[in-house]
Amino acid sequence: MLSNKSKGIICILMAALGFSLMTFFVRISGDIPTMEKAFFRNAVAALVSVFLLIRSGDGFRIKKGCKFDVFLRCIFGTSGLIANFYAIDKLNIADANMLNKLSPFFAILLSIPILKEKPKKLDIAAVVIAFIGAMLIVRPSGSNMQFFPALIGLYGGFGAGTAYVFVRRLGKKGERTPVIVLYFSLFSTLIAIPFIAVNFVPLTPRQLGCLICAGISATLGQYGITSAYKFAPAKEISVFDYTQVIFAAILGILFLGEIPTVLSFAGYLIIIGIAAFRWGYNLNTSITPSNECNS
Repeated sequence: MLSNKSKGIICILMAALGFSLMTFFVRISGDIPTMEKAFFRNAVAALVSVFLLIRSGDGFRIKKGCKFDVFLRCIFGTSGLIANFYAIDKLNIADANMLNKLSPFFAILLSIPILKEKPKKLDIAAVVIAFIGAMLIVRPSGSNMQFFPALIGLYGGFGAGTAYVFVRRLGKKGERTPVIVLYFSLFSTLIAIPFIAVNFVPLTPRQLGCLICAGISATLGQYGITSAYKFAPAKEISVFDYTQVIFAAILGILFLGEIPTVLSFAGYLIIIGIAAFRWGYNLNTSITPSNECNS
């Protein structure tokens, strides 16, 4: 019999694989407008959420006092998603994934004003070090044609991190996961429709198949990570989410011929390393409460 922690690790690894496959299918779908890709990615998740809510019989209503938080989760989640998709089209998929994985560090910063949570000195240091790693991936330079897409990818991480903070606040208020996923997916889908109407690109059967696969993979990722955190707390399993970058790098190398630069590899090591160190520290302080009181 697997422990809850083991189940959580398995679910978060499945989520990481799902999100990396989403990135891969979005990339190989070809020269399609970003908003058209976003539409298919979210339409599948919306359909799955509707099915789950109908099956549960709990209804679609948002809990009292949660509507504004759901709206803000939709705004930041959607803008972050679009930014991430733009970065996927312009950067190596491993780089795009790594910039998006800065979201936990942005969440630390945004938790201060939104959740009134005071981070530890270690958390602040982790944010600073993670941004040093991000700069190695972004590589700001006037001659670097990837600078602008990398900045957009960096905003993708910010949008996702801010959205996670509002998801956390909704969780504290008792809002249901399928409801949060449904309204985010519907909002993102509706936002994409006007852009598609103005600049619709007909899809080949292959492209349609890729975007449907991207939607299915993203849905696997979304529900996988939600299930993971139900089985085990974030401090015990969150570091395994960074395997998404490894999966993405492998897919990029094998199928797209993308070899990350030495500086990108250094950025990966710094960000994943500080995340692993912070994870180990949190585990240690949870085992020895007296240490946490002194920190």
